Amino acid sequence: MCLKRAIFRPMMLEEREVLKQRCGGSWKLVLRFLLAGEACCRREKSQAIAGPGHSIAVTVKGAVYSFGSNSSGQLGHGTTDEEWRPRQIRSLEGIRIIQAAAGAGRTMLISDAGQVYAFGKDSFGEAEYGVQGTKLVTTPQLVESLKNIFVVQAAIGNFFTAVLSREGRVYTFSWGNDAKLGHQTEANDLEPHPLLGALENIPVVQIAAGYCYLLALACQPNGMSVYSVGCGLGGKLGHGTRTDEKHPRLIEQFRILNLQPMVVAAGAWHAAVVGRDGRVCTWGWGRYGCLGHGNEECESVPKVVEALINVKAVHVATGDYTTFVVSDDGDVYSFGCGESSSLGHNNGPDGQGNRHANILSPELVTSLKQIKERMVQISLTNSIYWNAHTFALTETGKLYAFGAGDKGQLGVELVANQTERGNPERVDIDLS
Repeated sequence: MCLKRAIFRPMMLEEREVLKQRCGGSWKLVLRFLLAGEACCRREKSQAIAGPGHSIAVTVKGAVYSFGSNSSGQLGHGTTDEEWRPRQIRSLEGIRIIQAAAGAGRTMLISDAGQVYAFGKDSFGEAEYGVQGTKLVTTPQLVESLKNIFVVQAAIGNFFTAVLSREGRVYTFSWGNDAKLGHQTEANDLEPHPLLGALENIPVVQIAAGYCYLLALACQPNGMSVYSVGCGLGGKLGHGTRTDEKHPRLIEQFRILNLQPMVVAAGAWHAAVVGRDGRVCTWGWGRYGCLGHGNEECESVPKVVEALINVKAVHVATGDYTTFVVSDDGDVYSFGCGESSSLGHNNGPDGQGNRHANILSPELVTSLKQIKERMVQISLTNSIYWNAHTFALTETGKLYAFGAGDKGQLGVELVANQTERGNPERVDIDLS
């Protein structure tokens, strides 16, 4: 069964044996590790990324389209011109891309050969808002320092970047020293550094980056677990305190809740997990109701979203004080900050609902329900400096967009003086 997995097939016998030992000594555990990674990252499947002002879409066959803001060359077309419609990155033809990550003015793409291409701001630690760095890269360039690491996922935080290797090892760029914890210290830090501590000998299947903190979903013989490291403001590390963590630390609360984490999401200031049983947990800064508990209070340990207790969730996405949950039947629920119409709640009982209203508890996104297609992925802008937009991807590869579109990041035309879309609009691209 392992040989059917795309990232396992190219491995040498010696590499396979190392992975086997790292996973706990059995091929059954290796298979569980591989399947867990595919399930939470949409590896080998189509995906859409709603970045800060720009967007990336990857087809099943690995072609890449980009659109939106391009002031740093983050669209990869060799220019700094905005694109209001999806445009294929032609320089990548012949290279199959399986995963993408978007940060402020920067894009990273990962090929099926484990190679990483980056373009936009030429820094792994560029702050979203500031004057650091001036060099721009306007076409995809191979990241030389990662050539000897087979990468399967990248995550871009506000001041740092993290990548995950095929063997489940986490590397960071611009993470800084113990006193900085994810805050950039050197703009030219272009070398990957292994994330030391508890995860050195534990395979990780997914990473998620928030505002100067990192979450890692780990696969151990006794089950799945989540580790966090970095800035603890708002309780977003999930340990019952608001203190920083210099090294990855196990979030104990999932054991207490008897919940097996399967998907993890790191928003700017809050985080979420979907369990094997379909329960959703949120924690961190609760501003605007983004935790879904009916209030705006902070939670310093993961707490089950009781309003979703009758929903079996399979996917969760978080942004800047916003959260989306996808159920096993393809329904979508959202809650949190309604700015930029990015929650999708455009219709009230009278059809005149306030699409900018904050939502304190999960509500069904009826505008997506009306499309009568099964939703499989949601992506939303995870940035405190950009107006948010949201993508909803259907099982058949159709892409819908709503929220802020002032830079062309929705991939749809806006009428005169319009800066956002309240209702989901079909993007003219087929990702199947």
